[in-house]
Parts: sequence; structure tokens; C-alpha cells
Amino acid sequence: MAQVDVLFAGYVGDRVAGTVTLVRSGDRVIVVDPGMVPERAAILQPMFDLGVQPRDVTDVVLSHHHPDHTVNIALFPEDARVHDHWAVYTRDVWDSRPAEGVALTPEVRLLETPGHTPQDISTVVETDDGVVVLTHLWWNGDIAPDPKAVDGDAVRRNRGRVLEIASLIVPGHGAAFAAADAPVWT
Repeated sequence: MAQVDVLFAGYVGDRVAGTVTLVRSGDRVIVVDPGMVPERAAILQPMFDLGVQPRDVTDVVLSHHHPDHTVNIALFPEDARVHDHWAVYTRDVWDSRPAEGVALTPEVRLLETPGHTPQDISTVVETDDGVVVLTHLWWNGDIAPDPKAVDGDAVRRNRGRVLEIASLIVPGHGAAFAAADAPVWT
């Protein structure tokens, strides 16, 4: 089964930082949302502590294209595959494909979950402890409505979709929380 480690739990307020996550599955080493953090060591040191070097990263997943989720992408090898809502990029090759259902490994797949932006995707990871979903459908465990959503109805629909499968949610700007504890938005 795959392993999920939150490298940095993001936050919002006077400053903003995105949650950065490491997923290991088979021979794939995946970083999700290498965005804004107080310093690059906030991403790199936890990786080193787990025995992972930046050169080991095979894939990077971008939940969406806001800088707080993308700005540190160049920390990883130029031949790492970069996945977003409509393509996978390797060096100068742009391979168009929708993200829905793309399997990076048998335990890691992508879901299209628009709402925060029209292009949002979530990463679904099957682990020994259950299904972990890395997503910006929740900013953190406290913010119920998305204050910047372009489509609140889509956020609500996709939250329902995620809650049907998730045991743990890793939000865009905070610590992981149990799906059963997810803030609702009515």
C-alpha cells in the first residue's frame, strides 16, 4: 500500500502557505502541491528526515495553478512528471489528458474536483489505514465554506463525492483531519 506523509501543514491568515504532501507508492515518489512555505527547508528537511532526496521525486501533482500550491515545483528533477487537470508534462512534452481517474500507481489516482477553481483536482491514495484524499475542497479543518470558490455548488457536490470514499482528508492549508470530522457547508 501507499504511504502518505504531510511534509508541511499550510495555513491562511496574515500569511499563507500551502500544505505539501509526500506520497510513496511502489517505485513512485510523488509530491503534491509544492507551494508557498516560509522557507524551502520546510519542504526539504522533512523529506530528508524520511530518507527522500529531491532527485528521488518521480511525479508532482498540482491541485490547481495558484502560486501557493505551485511556487516550489523547481525543487524537483526536470524529468519528474507534472500532473494537473488536463495534462501530464515531462520536460518539454505536454501530453493532454483529463485527470479524472488517471492512475499514477494502483494505489494513487486523480479526481477532477472543481469548485475552488474550475481546474481543481484531488489525489486519492489507498493506504493501510484507509483512503487519504489530498484536496483543496477544504482549506483546513475549520473553514466550512470556501471563501474564494468560483463555484460553491461544485465544491459541495465534490465534497460529497470525496466523503463517500475518504477516511482522512489532507486539506489545502492545514493539518489532516478525519473525514468524519469534515466541516460541512450548507
